[in-house]
Amino acid sequence: MRMRSCLLVLLASLALTGQANAQAYQCTIPSAPQSVPQVEQDGPTRQMPVNGYTLALSWSPEFCRNRADNPRNARQCSGREGRFGFIVHGLWPNGRGNAYPQWCPTRRTLDPATIRQSMCMTPDARLLAHEWAKHGSCMVTRPESYFRVTQVLWNSLRWPDFDRISRREGLTAGDIREAFAEANPHWETEHIGVRLNERGWLRELRLCYARDFKPTRCTPNQYGADDTEAASIWRGL
Repeated sequence: MRMRSCLLVLLASLALTGQANAQAYQCTIPSAPQSVPQVEQDGPTRQMPVNGYTLALSWSPEFCRNRADNPRNARQCSGREGRFGFIVHGLWPNGRGNAYPQWCPTRRTLDPATIRQSMCMTPDARLLAHEWAKHGSCMVTRPESYFRVTQVLWNSLRWPDFDRISRREGLTAGDIREAFAEANPHWETEHIGVRLNERGWLRELRLCYARDFKPTRCTPNQYGADDTEAASIWRGL
């Protein structure tokens, strides 16, 4: 009930400000219904109060750098069904400290229509099924509600030109945070986590939300790379 009330407030706020621009990348929604993959639980069931949320956004060009020919990742990486910048990895409930709820008991499963409607936000049916079972089940009772919340948050974001930013000399994780915050007036750099891979290339942004879905200061674990850490952004060329 609390999450539903917070979502209604969020929807009202977006109605006042107008829906933000999506990324300048292309995507084709599948014309046929999408099958629902089976996923296996990969960790223990952990039920605890939800203290906030993390919206994890993967930088698709880096993810696809060595996966363009992999059938498992064809939709996201082949270029035949769209070209992706950031995609939603998942919306995760936070718990206490670095612990978080996961794999909560549920009898609800995804339906093909929900998967199809989410494929431009998260172009991987198996990942969608996994995120509902592992994370969404600890937030709401229905998968449709989980992905509706995720879609509202996703649609509220504005995107700086990361292709241009990638060409900046001496780019740092702090520069990436500042660029995102400048494009999104309600966000401060302390609300934005930056994940780099072992070679220093941008892998993921992690946006930190309080229980009322307002941006909040990230924990050290969410924050990731230090502001002064050198960063690179792969453009998929």
